[in-house]
Order: sequence, then structure tokens, then C-alpha cells
Amino acid sequence: MTTRPLLSIVTPCYNEEENVDELYNRLKAVTASFPNYRFEIIFIDNHSTDNTVAKLKALATKDPAVKIIVNVRNFGHIRSPYYGILQSRGLATIYLASDLQDPPELIPEFIRNWEQGYKIVMATKPLSQGPALMHSLRKLYYRFLDSISDITIIKDSTGFGLYDKEVLDHLRKIDDPYPFLRGLICELGFEIKTIPFEQPRRLRGFSKNNFYTLYDIAMLGIVSHTKVPIRIMAISGFIMGFCSFIAAFMFLILKLIFWDSYPMGMAPILIGLFFIFGILSMFIGIIGEYIGVIHTYVQRRPIVVEKERIGFDD
Repeated sequence: MTTRPLLSIVTPCYNEEENVDELYNRLKAVTASFPNYRFEIIFIDNHSTDNTVAKLKALATKDPAVKIIVNVRNFGHIRSPYYGILQSRGLATIYLASDLQDPPELIPEFIRNWEQGYKIVMATKPLSQGPALMHSLRKLYYRFLDSISDITIIKDSTGFGLYDKEVLDHLRKIDDPYPFLRGLICELGFEIKTIPFEQPRRLRGFSKNNFYTLYDIAMLGIVSHTKVPIRIMAISGFIMGFCSFIAAFMFLILKLIFWDSYPMGMAPILIGLFFIFGILSMFIGIIGEYIGVIHTYVQRRPIVVEKERIGFDD
């Protein structure tokens, strides 16, 4: 008897006790329409403090397709989902968030496009029912990132999509401890099929994103896939140095010509100093981001440390 091919579904969780049951039921309803495949559903829990893990264990007890990874601590919004994806074993892996803002009902379209030969199928959200300001800022960011990157970045993507095993094998070889997934898959060069959808509003629970997490993702995307900021800093340094030389020369000439009547004044000096120190602080911060990425990579710490895993074969 021929074994049916295995497809994997990976979803990260953190304090999603109000959503995991509905997510599971919707996933089972979707996968039931593909009897020619077997499915594993991997929940990776990032050290939830509510009842999420207990609910997941109850699901795993009644359904062997449910597999659980529980982290020993919260490893953040980048490392934990990426680690979960790398633990999948299917011929293709579908990644979606557990907050139900990534509709499981798009999975059949992912699979159909994968069967047609696409190695990567990505959902994009040109429209969102969430906060309009945040959605607009994200759109502006990804357009900015695409304009300065060495590669073409998929706009309006959240990572929600399907990845062929060949794609994930390449990611495993890269072994990046703090990856920007949306950029890495574009770096590989595979043709990407995009499927637009309108992202629904979160109905239950609270978003785990805040200013710091969004800033972290934004800076990681920039420093991982473009050298433009550093080159802008170098060019700006030359320009500022040249302008400072011209200004100093002009002040000297004016003072020599109008020695008794030309006041030097403190205002232009203070304004100039504040401006220069502000620019320098910004430049040092950008350099620090690049050094931070290098430092993280050199440390070679594990992406995630597991507390337990449930439902996996040895």
C-alpha cells in the first residue's frame, strides 16, 4: 500500500488560549478536503502564561496529527516561528499565525499552486481590517525596503504561505540564528506565487506586537538585505565634512573683512553642534544594528531551547 505524501502545517502560539480550538477545527475542515495527503499540525508554543499549552495537549491526546513543541522561555517573535518551520517534515510546509488573522481557508489555494510547480506560495494582504494607520505604515515600510534592498521583497507579506521542502532544506543549510524569513526566501531566487487576501481583524485576545517588536523586524529586514544605509552614512559624512569646511572658510573670510563688526555668535555654533551630533547618533545607531546582527550570528546560540515536544516520532 502506497503511503500518502505528508504535508506540514506550522503555527506559533503565545497566549492564544481563546483561538487554538477554533484554529484546529478550521484546519481539520480544510485538510479533510485533501484525502490524498497526510497532514501534521505543529504548534510551537513560546512559553505561554495562560491555558494555551493545556488546550494543545488536549488536542494532541485525541488527534495524533497534532504535534507540540513547548519552549523553555519566550524566544521572541522571530526565532520561535522559524524554529517551528525547520522542525517540519512534510514535502511542503504551510505557515500561518494562530491568531486567526491568517485564514486557514486559503490553504487549498496554496496546495493547488504548489501542485502546479511553485516552490513558494505567499499570501499578501493589500487590504486589512485591522488598524488603518498600522497597515499603512507597514505598506510604506515594505515599499521602502524593496526600494533599497539588493533583492525584490514581496510586498504586504507576513510569512503566511507554503514552502516546498527544497526551500526549507536551503534554509537549514543557511543556519541563520536570527533570520528575516521574508527576505531569506526572496534571496533564494525561487519563483514566488502570490495570493492577495483581505486580512481580518483579530476577534479574540491581544496582539503580541508592540513598538519594539515591530522596530526589531523593520531593522532586521534593513540590515539583513541592504548595504544602502551604511553607504548613505559614508556619502553623508563626505558631504557634511565638505560643507563644514566651506562654512568655516566663509566665516574666516567674513571675520577678516569685517573684523570689528561681524559677530560670530553662539547660536549658529550651538545649532551646528546639535545637528552634527544628532546625525552622528543616528549613524552610530545604524552601525550598531549591523554590528548587532554580526554579534548574534557569531555567538551561534540555539534558535530555541525546547522544554518538551509531544506527538513527534523518534
